[in-house]
Amino acid sequence: MKDRNYEFDVNSNNLFEAIMCLKNTNECEQFFSDVLTISELQAVTERFCVAKLLYQQSKSYRAINDETGVSTATITRIAQWMKNGAGGYKLVFKRLIDKQ
Repeated sequence: MKDRNYEFDVNSNNLFEAIMCLKNTNECEQFFSDVLTISELQAVTERFCVAKLLYQQSKSYRAINDETGVSTATITRIAQWMKNGAGGYKLVFKRLIDKQ
């Protein structure tokens, strides 16, 4: 797996603070439409969707590929990030479940 280290700094922290100021999905749509290109937004959304399916452990990589169109190579990378990453996916999915 590639080294995914990133040096967070005052600029990245300012971005995170700005994101935490958003109050609803409409505000998120407005902000991310301005910040990301359509391709970037599609890629992030696809990764999130795949990660959610992996977290639920309800589908095989092939079934996820069939449902999302995301390559099995990308699905494998996302699974590795979920296993060896910083824990962000799991944190968010647990909170989403708790919220329901």
